[in-house]
This record gives sequence, C-alpha cells and structure tokens, in this order.
Amino acid sequence: MNLKTVRIVLWTLVAVAALGATGLYTYTAMQRGQAVAAIGDGDYQLTTADGEPFTRASLVGNPSLLFFGFTHCPEVCPTTLAEMTAWYETLGEEAKDLKAYFVTVDPERDTAEIVGDYVAWTGHVTGITGSLDEIEKAAKAWAIFHKKVPLEGDDYTMDHTASVFLLNEQGEFEGTIAYREEMATAIGKIRKLLAES
Repeated sequence: MNLKTVRIVLWTLVAVAALGATGLYTYTAMQRGQAVAAIGDGDYQLTTADGEPFTRASLVGNPSLLFFGFTHCPEVCPTTLAEMTAWYETLGEEAKDLKAYFVTVDPERDTAEIVGDYVAWTGHVTGITGSLDEIEKAAKAWAIFHKKVPLEGDDYTMDHTASVFLLNEQGEFEGTIAYREEMATAIGKIRKLLAES
C-alpha cells in the first residue's frame, strides 16, 4: 500500500469518526431537549391558600418561580423563602410580572390556611396545597424528589428537592436556582428569564 492510499484511508476514517461524533451529539441533544420539555407535563388539581384552583394552566401567563417544600421544614424552606423575598427586593419593578409559588410536599399537615400563613410574610409567594394524590401527581410532573422520614415518637420530617424552578410565561421549565446559590448568580438567572418572557 503506497503513501497516497494510506492517507486516503486515514482521512476516510477521520471523516467517519467525525460524522459519528456529530450524530451522537445531535442525538444526545435531542434526548436532553425532550427530557427538559417533559418537565412539568402532567395533570394535577391543587388549591391555593385562598381556595382558588391551581393546575398546570395556572403557570401560563407570567414567568414564575416554583418551589416544593413544607411548613415544618427546619432550614431549607425558610431560607429559600427569605432568598426569594430578597430577589424580589433587589429586582424591584423589574419583577412586577414575576409570580412565585410554594407547593407543599406534606399535605397531611399543610392545609391551605397553614400554607397561607407560612408564606404570607414574603408578600410575593402563593402557597399551594392539595390532596396527597394530587400533590404526588404534581411532584411527579416536576420530577420532585420527596420522602417522609420518621423521627422519634410519632413525628416525621420530609426530604425534598431544594431547587427553585424557573418557568417562562408559557409555564415551561427554563432552569433552576440551587439552594443557597450566590445572590448575583440567582438575580442574573431571573433577569434572563424576565428578558426572554
């Protein structure tokens, strides 16, 4: 085999490898896009603290922040509500169309009245509850991890996803703000959400 033939074979192999890599990247990107698009899909019938129905359609019309937690939460939930309040204060008029929702993962204890009282001090967050079955449907739709953890006596706590979801005005998932994420980073993500909504 002469040098010219070797070069042709090598370049053919490089081209085949490049095409394979491109195909793999495209397939992976498509799969990721489908997975992201599926976040939030699902039917559930919940209730706001004021007794209004809250469904998937309730998230359409405004960009919003969505957080799942519970009122007996010792640290993550009160910290996150405080951070959400600080985001609103920092953004001021920029956040006039931004909605925020706190959905309980502990409906056995978190009635509409309790959830309403829990978020009332924020001035911006709407408390959401519902039956155990409907909360399960919502948690599944948003891929929220939650688990009851027994404590001493008859008490319990809840492990749960600690991220705040960012939703565009179509109610579609755009990303997350991690628990205790840097203020500047969180504000940047929200500004981007507002600019694109």
